[in-house]
Amino acid sequence: MHPTVAALAALLVISVAAPDASAQRRTPRPSAQPTNVVYFITDGFGPASVTFAREYMQATTGRRNLAFDPYLVGALQTWATDSRVTDSAAGGTALATGHKTYNGAIAVDTAGRALATLLEAAQDRGMATGVVVTSRITHATPACFTAHVGSRAEEDEIARQQMRLAPDVMMGGGLRHFLPADVAPGRRRDGLNLLDSLRAKGFTVATDRAGFDRATRAPFVGLFAADHMAYDVDRDAAREPSLEEMTEKALAMLQGRSPRGFFLMVEASRIDHAAHGNDAAAHLFDILAYERAFQAALDFQRTHPGTLVVATSDHETGGLTLGRNLDGVGRYYWHPEVFRSEQASYDVLLPALRTAIQTDTTGAAALAVLANRMGLYNLSEAERADLVAALRRQPGRVQGLVTEAIARRATIQWTTGGHTAVDVNVYAAGPGADRFRGNRPNDAMGRTVAQLLGLDLDALTTRLRRTTPVYPRGAGE
Repeated sequence: MHPTVAALAALLVISVAAPDASAQRRTPRPSAQPTNVVYFITDGFGPASVTFAREYMQATTGRRNLAFDPYLVGALQTWATDSRVTDSAAGGTALATGHKTYNGAIAVDTAGRALATLLEAAQDRGMATGVVVTSRITHATPACFTAHVGSRAEEDEIARQQMRLAPDVMMGGGLRHFLPADVAPGRRRDGLNLLDSLRAKGFTVATDRAGFDRATRAPFVGLFAADHMAYDVDRDAAREPSLEEMTEKALAMLQGRSPRGFFLMVEASRIDHAAHGNDAAAHLFDILAYERAFQAALDFQRTHPGTLVVATSDHETGGLTLGRNLDGVGRYYWHPEVFRSEQASYDVLLPALRTAIQTDTTGAAALAVLANRMGLYNLSEAERADLVAALRRQPGRVQGLVTEAIARRATIQWTTGGHTAVDVNVYAAGPGADRFRGNRPNDAMGRTVAQLLGLDLDALTTRLRRTTPVYPRGAGE
């Protein structure tokens, strides 16, 4: 190993192994303790994304602030034990258990041993519990609160553990992991029908909008898509509820279910997926969908003042920047109003472009799709020629060309299709909000929530390890 690389690796090990104990000792006691916690996690949502959404709102509605802006209290460092750039599994584990781990791990430590989660500890204490997401409910972040495996890829096993844990409310996508392969859209190869198992436990089960609308009380599970739920910009309200609606229903179902209160984790999951694809419109409108869900939690808190609403992100994705070089010159402006005309994510746009070029090889129909769905009606001749040529012969280039056309007009830039090491914001409102001030490693967030609720994660971890195996290490992403 090169000496410089060896020194860097040693520094990372030291930083992982030596959390700032003195900072923990200096943490003030809370002014009050919550009865309920609504724990928001915005996947892939960094500081530039906040500015992006805020300035879009200012440009299009005149509203000056996002619902969570007044509650900014601190920031988190997101590194994992094996990398300065975390994935959602390691980041989610830190937020759920108060311990850092390796990329790919789901609520296990670096040796593969189970780590008790906030949701498990809340349930063990007799609190009502819930999980609401827009991804598959078996995806990394929700899994970190509800399962223990060595690799985030083990989604069938995650679903089985979620069924056994049975939080009072579960909503999101991922239906395919709860049904056997002979029951559409199931993919399980073990023949288990986990929805039938949940019904046997007394759960109401919904797999469509009508079932969601009928449901009035817990225990309830709603799985509204085989895979992830739709991006909000594409969402058919007749088929899928919004994140705001799911949050409101979860709060109504959990309130009063236990005299010890409730713990609800809500993930705005697809902010991350859009950033991975450098899909600015999908990213933006899923942020705004999250903002409405956050406002719903604040509205609930006003009539239930014992509720702490706390929010953070597992990491930033995409390396978004507002302002960029154009033709070699740094530009001191950007144009959020560009996104007023965007009406589709790439999940919808790219298939529409493929269909258009197949029916009209001149490219005119495809260019009309770009004008009508994305507001790209003023493409240059060079841009038009590149896009039509790519649609005909190099379809893998199309997404990048569309991304650059949008980015040039908005004067924004993406630096990666992966995650970054940027610190992420923390927001808190309600009893105990003062405990989240400052800049800390992300595992401190999980420990602070546990302390505020009086949960003993270490004791529960000891009990879990008596009955759970050591899980083989998996890979992150």
